[in-house]
Amino acid sequence: MTLRTTVDVTAFGADPGGTRDSAEAVAGALRAACAVTGPVTVRFPPGRYHLYPERAERRDLYVSNTVGADRRHLSKTIALLVENARDLVVDGRGAALVLHGAQTAFAAIDSADIRFEGFSFDYVSPRVVDATVAGAGTDGGAAWRELSLPPDTRFRIDGTSVTWLGEPSPADGRPYWSGTDAMEYTQVHDPVGRRTWRDRNPLFDEVAAVRELPDRRLRLDYRFADAPGDAGLVYQMRTTVRDHPGAFVGGSERVEVRDVSAHYLHGFGLVGQMSRDLTVRDVRFRADPATGRTSAGFADFINLSSMAGHVRIADCVFDGPHDDPVNVHGTYLVVADRVADDIVTLAYRHPETAGFPAFRSGDTVEFTARATLDTAAGVVACVTAVDGPHDRDDAQDRRLMSVTLDRPLPPDVTPEHWVAENVTATASVSIVGNHFVNVPTRGVLVTTRRPVVVEGNLFDGVSMAGVYVSADAREWYESGPVAELTVRDNTFLRPSAPAVLIEPTNTVADPARPVHRNIDISGNVFVDAQVPVVRARSVGGLSVTGNHLTGAGAEAFTESDLVATEGCSEVVVEGTTSGTRRP
Repeated sequence: MTLRTTVDVTAFGADPGGTRDSAEAVAGALRAACAVTGPVTVRFPPGRYHLYPERAERRDLYVSNTVGADRRHLSKTIALLVENARDLVVDGRGAALVLHGAQTAFAAIDSADIRFEGFSFDYVSPRVVDATVAGAGTDGGAAWRELSLPPDTRFRIDGTSVTWLGEPSPADGRPYWSGTDAMEYTQVHDPVGRRTWRDRNPLFDEVAAVRELPDRRLRLDYRFADAPGDAGLVYQMRTTVRDHPGAFVGGSERVEVRDVSAHYLHGFGLVGQMSRDLTVRDVRFRADPATGRTSAGFADFINLSSMAGHVRIADCVFDGPHDDPVNVHGTYLVVADRVADDIVTLAYRHPETAGFPAFRSGDTVEFTARATLDTAAGVVACVTAVDGPHDRDDAQDRRLMSVTLDRPLPPDVTPEHWVAENVTATASVSIVGNHFVNVPTRGVLVTTRRPVVVEGNLFDGVSMAGVYVSADAREWYESGPVAELTVRDNTFLRPSAPAVLIEPTNTVADPARPVHRNIDISGNVFVDAQVPVVRARSVGGLSVTGNHLTGAGAEAFTESDLVATEGCSEVVVEGTTSGTRRP
């Protein structure tokens, strides 16, 4: 039996007392551990570790759904970097990691059999401002609001405007970030109603005066007379550049993240990219109440792009993202040119996705017409060579690649009208036993042709569809078709209508040529739902059976009200019950 080596971060100078920057020491401990031959554990003794970006590891990375080919944000700062390692565990032992500035919290790159466990992490003065309307009214015929801010919020009043400031860097004293007034994005959180939604921001409309009050409060006086009616709401404001993934798994296999408290994810979420077999279990994506913040993520919580093997997301809490909690998808690349019968130029088309390799030699690629997205009429080939972007170096154009195939393509595979998907880089998925709350968007997005199970989850007040299936070759270019999806034994509490949405972007919705197939929605409970509960487009084989509706108006709905379809075939809707108790 091979003995496991233990690497203690304090032996490299890390400070569990939280008085010194531990970034350089932690990086050194991880480098030493990655060089060990055989099983190794990197151990954090209990304590509080401050990690500043100035002495952290840096890598040039192109990451899906972030900043695309923008080289201004190519270099990523990574607090905990596991690279070229095998059989390595990062054991937090309950440690609290305090991150400063813009950083990726942890990453596994070109590694296998990696586990991150037993720690929490948060950011000081992150690039989001959660402003609570502590009071509102009128005074002398003019409206006013009083805003309560989290304790680590820094700002400067410039006349009738507010400049938000990040924490000052110890290197030069300059703030890590800044923004003005409402910044570029706002969502609104109702802590009493436990709902969050996207909306415009009225806080800085027609401001006549701004003054600072004690206890991190701001008073805003306005040039209009009507009293604001939003007392108690929280305006969650931020910038929009996704310069880092919050965490990253790239070119790796058999990675697990478990028993972790992720109090905030900077830039984007946990991104899995061109990797295989990922487990995320018992992770609490939720802001620490002690910080006064309610935002726990800059965008998504988990975004998995072109993953293979199996993905399991279980027993997690997803509370307070600024975008989708879970999104599992591939990438549609547009056929931009035909160089030869067996060589095509493929292009990334969404500005936030480019630069990383979409194919490797030996991968199976499927070409599909954008109008129909009908895989039954698609063309399948094997990749024999790729000339194009690699995610950790530079090239002339990060949006294009040349792909050589093992066979000639038919002449009807024409530029701009067809897209390509990497079939090899698709995963089976289990999303089980999770809790989704305070979500401004969808709960779970999933588009993969391997078997998918969404089971035993609680979707509480999700503002859009709890489960969303697309296949998008028009806007986000997130592929692909679903071939076997089971949504069962979930509870949709106060859902939007629909609670389950299947909506590919094909422009031809022919029941004989469906995009998605074999979708089963059964045994779910819908509380205080609106109809339709399910809206489906272009599905062959849709079964909605044995579901239960309860709450306001449930008994008034007929079974025909529950499901709306377009371009679907083999649809079965039966066995629906309603009432206060399930039979």
